[in-house]
Amino acid sequence: MLWYESFDRLVRRELPELCVLADESLAKYSSFRIGGCARRMAFPTSEEQTVHLVDLARRCDIRPVVLGSGTNVLFADEGLDRLVICTRELRHLASYGENGIAAGAGVPLAQLAVFAQQHALSGLEFAHGIPGSVGGAVCMNAGAYGGEIKDVLAEATLLFPGEGVRHVDAADLQLGYRRSLITDLPEAIVLSAVFTLEQGDKAAIRERMTELMERRKTSQPLEYPSAGSTFKRPAGYYAGPLIEQAGLKGLCVGGAQVSEKHAGFIVNRGGATCRDVLELMERVRQTVQEQSGVMLEPEVKVIR
Repeated sequence: MLWYESFDRLVRRELPELCVLADESLAKYSSFRIGGCARRMAFPTSEEQTVHLVDLARRCDIRPVVLGSGTNVLFADEGLDRLVICTRELRHLASYGENGIAAGAGVPLAQLAVFAQQHALSGLEFAHGIPGSVGGAVCMNAGAYGGEIKDVLAEATLLFPGEGVRHVDAADLQLGYRRSLITDLPEAIVLSAVFTLEQGDKAAIRERMTELMERRKTSQPLEYPSAGSTFKRPAGYYAGPLIEQAGLKGLCVGGAQVSEKHAGFIVNRGGATCRDVLELMERVRQTVQEQSGVMLEPEVKVIR
């Protein structure tokens, strides 16, 4: 019996209410709009359902792929003969204590920032324009315009396959530049997080959020599908200027292009494939290294 047949049988018997899609296009769930089909894709709606789902996967000897909002990933053209667990339906959002917010992994960062503003809580203004969800933001320590998740995160609830659910203090998550304890344990799943903020003025918080969003719209190629910044910031440099100085702005491979607006982005101008993006990324890396001696490290996570 094929793995997904065993999995389907267990789901029908133990989790009949769980939404599971067969041969679902991954391009629909990636901000790049690239990727083949996932053999199975599941959408748990609660932490308890997620725990049960992961247990079913373990019993079928399945190593699932965990997906949030898909804003920092590039899926293979041929798709994945795997189970993809999408956490976007983990959307609970509530005040926590005096100055805190508790949020599920699937809550978009923009929604989280607006919720904070509506409750006169400051500290998440930087997150308003980041196109991601809480789970991915905790995993990658998302940041922008001088702010980072580690500045406001109190704790996260994680599911470790084979170990169970643990509440982990932010100090123990080893949060650094675009990494955390979770990036070293790709099968771990962020279920929720608690953020501790500061009291502020609603109007001032809204003004700052609007200012940062306008800066983002002005400087970034939001009109095309992309996965945000393609490369991490090298020590002592910025990837975008290095790429631009190498004369690579506008360089194309198939439907993939180094953005003419911001060289730190590779965009899908239409019909780009995973193969196009990877070839373009490699050409950029090689050229930048030849001209500046800096080897760029991808920030986009490639899932094959």
